[in-house]
Amino acid sequence: MAASAKRINVTLDDAHATKLAKLAERTHVQEGTLARSLLSTALDDADPDAARITEILDGISGAWQRTQKGLAEAARGEGTPLDELA
Repeated sequence: MAASAKRINVTLDDAHATKLAKLAERTHVQEGTLARSLLSTALDDADPDAARITEILDGISGAWQRTQKGLAEAARGEGTPLDELA
């Protein structure tokens, strides 16, 4: 990984994880390598318009509820401070 690269963790639902595994098997590459390539392509093609980003985020099933849950957990002190994430 390049020195300027940033590591992120992505959780896929079962259907997408299965699809990624099948694609990786068919292309003879590691799932992480394929996922990184697919995500990079999607980001390159993403419209940076804020309204479009909001539309994309609104399309994520359960995202609002998970955000609210995370905010409540953080308010109770259950989260990890950002400066402790590395």
